[in-house]
Amino acid sequence: MKRSAPVLSAAAALLVLGTAAARAQTPADLQPRAVVELFTSQGCSSCPPADALFVELAKQPDVITLTMPVTYWDYLGWKDTLGKDSFAKRQKYYAKARGDGQVYTPQAVINGAVHVVGSDRGEIERASKQPSGGGFVAKLGLNEEGGQIVVTLSPIGDVQERTAGVWVATTTKMVTVPIARGENQGKTVAYANVVRGMTRIGDWDGRTATLTAPVAVTQGPEVDSYVVLVQAERQGKYGAMPGAVLAAARSPH
Repeated sequence: MKRSAPVLSAAAALLVLGTAAARAQTPADLQPRAVVELFTSQGCSSCPPADALFVELAKQPDVITLTMPVTYWDYLGWKDTLGKDSFAKRQKYYAKARGDGQVYTPQAVINGAVHVVGSDRGEIERASKQPSGGGFVAKLGLNEEGGQIVVTLSPIGDVQERTAGVWVATTTKMVTVPIARGENQGKTVAYANVVRGMTRIGDWDGRTATLTAPVAVTQGPEVDSYVVLVQAERQGKYGAMPGAVLAAARSPH
């Protein structure tokens, strides 16, 4: 059974067929169809199945998975070694932006728009294949050149004015944690694509654009990869609230 938060304030390859031979794109070149964020906790007894599922989903080249451990279960006897208050805040902001008030673990948020139970593979796959709002609205190109990351954004279809932020989420591809106390005492749990931090590198207004940022924003302790997200936002009572993910790409390594 999913566990609700105590208080709410908040690999296949793509084949391009030609007259000669088919050419397979690398995962870095492949445009993803969805970003799926998992809000989980080492102190939640119903979370390990979701954590294991995300290890499997992380192998899919056309889906970007991000694990965002929260802190609001730390009082149950085990302080989450990966948890960040900022992830709990992000989860609650999603709930406020959606208007449904649903905050729980394990919770999967697909493209910043819809949520399902994080251990329900069928629902995650369904929501990823039929994303709310029709999917991404821009193609995102990502390269590293001369000590900079270069992000190019090309609208898909008609240009529309938008208010969105461009973010770098630094990640660790795999983390294994032995849990010594709490509801998961004695278990060793593996986590895929654990987010270590998020840095805003610019804005996007919906038009063709190129942004650059120092490669340093993609680095940090235990970081071995990163994801660039373009995410709609709107102002709320508590500040800018994250909305739909409009485009995304993995790091080229």
